[in-house]
Amino acid sequence: MGFLKNILGGSSEPKAKKSLPWKPLTDLSQLNEIEALSKGKTQVVFKHSTRCGISSMVLNQFTDAFDVNANLDLYYLDLLNFRDVSNEAGYKFQVLHQSPQLLVIKNGVAVAHASHGAINEMDLARFV
Repeated sequence: MGFLKNILGGSSEPKAKKSLPWKPLTDLSQLNEIEALSKGKTQVVFKHSTRCGISSMVLNQFTDAFDVNANLDLYYLDLLNFRDVSNEAGYKFQVLHQSPQLLVIKNGVAVAHASHGAINEMDLARFV
């Protein structure tokens, strides 16, 4: 088995897990904070369903592809544990709920949003 891994380029070394500078989004008051902060710096909210395999896959792909030097703030919203925050984010930023979902907030409004596979197709550098 090790022979095949070597031929096929596999490695027995575990892949290092990339860590992003997530800010947990757990309170309704943070939505006003995000709105205010977005007037000076782009804010990004990742809405994640912890029980959904597709959401987990998209989150892992997003994490792997994300440029940790991007000049924006990242918020992680566990929408199952903080359903009220998820619902209010939709109302406040005028975006229909989907999961997984990425919201890009700039100048107080959602300038872009995507869900499922479209999240990883989004070029966040356009909004910085």
